[in-house]
Amino acid sequence: MEKDLVEFIARSIVDEPDQVAVNVIEGENSTILELSVAPDDLGKVIGKHGRIAKSIRAILSASATKSGKRLVLEILD
Repeated sequence: MEKDLVEFIARSIVDEPDQVAVNVIEGENSTILELSVAPDDLGKVIGKHGRIAKSIRAILSASATKSGKRLVLEILD
């Protein structure tokens, strides 16, 4: 569910939605979501001073409170 949420948000922001990929790494107490986008779209996903990335992380943490697990979003370059 969180993977789909991150994909949806990222595809809505970037110019090349076909190159958006989210890899999920499940841990015992946490889940890592690795987001990769086209090199030209990296700035759009991060935003000025990281505001968009912080917003996506805030939405993910709100979504994760139901499962009780910690979610970590890593934006790969």
